[in-house]
Amino acid sequence: MARLKVTQIKSRISEKKDQRDTLRSLGLKRIGDVVVREDNAQNRGYVRAVAHLVKVEEID
Repeated sequence: MARLKVTQIKSRISEKKDQRDTLRSLGLKRIGDVVVREDNAQNRGYVRAVAHLVKVEEID
């Protein structure tokens, strides 16, 4: 199954609380943090909600 490599590229300081919470649920704490998550609808929704703060790559 495909996986998503999610990297935080921008600060969460000036963002709304729900977007900060979404970053935390993805496991991202600071700029430069990288997590690898399964490619499913839930994680795609998380990434879509904070697309302006993260960079996403699909890996096998």
